[in-house]
Amino acid sequence: MATSVRDVDGAIAWREAGEGDVVLFLHGLGGSRIAWEPQIDTLSDRWRCVAWDMPGYGESSPVSPFTFEAIADAAVKLLDRLGAESAHLCGLSFGGHHALHTALRHPYRVRSLVLADTSAAFGGDGTDPAEWRRLRTAPLDAGLTLADIADDVISSIAAPGFRGVERHRTVAAMARIPEGGFRAACELLPCHDMRHRLGEITAPTLVMVGELDEETPPAYAVEIAEGIPNSRLEVIPGAGHLSPAEAPDIFNQLVGQFLGSLPGVRP
Repeated sequence: MATSVRDVDGAIAWREAGEGDVVLFLHGLGGSRIAWEPQIDTLSDRWRCVAWDMPGYGESSPVSPFTFEAIADAAVKLLDRLGAESAHLCGLSFGGHHALHTALRHPYRVRSLVLADTSAAFGGDGTDPAEWRRLRTAPLDAGLTLADIADDVISSIAAPGFRGVERHRTVAAMARIPEGGFRAACELLPCHDMRHRLGEITAPTLVMVGELDEETPPAYAVEIAEGIPNSRLEVIPGAGHLSPAEAPDIFNQLVGQFLGSLPGVRP
């Protein structure tokens, strides 16, 4: 049974539960720490599960300049605050980018990687960065808030039929994002390209993708799994771009099996 959950606010804000090895959950562009509730609830009976608000998101303070390097450094600062020499990183979409950058910038602080519905680089399908940014910030330019558009955004990236408590929680997670943080993230995300460095990653890696993910399709996950030497790929049937929320039981089972198989991991 999961342990009690506590929220910690400050320059870096997070939610955590459990004891043992740290599993750090890194949310996506439209998420925040509360999006990982199904994982914290289930996996915290075996590990210390920590879900952050990325710098500039939720209750976390912004960092300047807002770069992938600065975000990786912030993740390591959080590990310092937690008293953890290293952690398992679980990143969804944009959070998967951060997990990759952290593993390469701070390899000795990363014990393993779980990369969900993410990519090795932006624009694998030929997407124009300027147009991608424009589409995501246009509603804000028109005076809407992230809370106003959250429901429609979630509908556009999840598989059909995503409903219930997890959908409500995912919408609420997006509504917590400050406009400034979201705009900064939209500027940064298209700069992501780690294709040429995947082979340098030594951490054991689980790559997962929703079968119906159209944002970062299964072909992107195949590219990551083929590029990282010690990795394996799992496709989650019927899920879209938000597999941790759309298919939490399967997602948690795969993460639990993966972490439990690693040598020296304390349950």
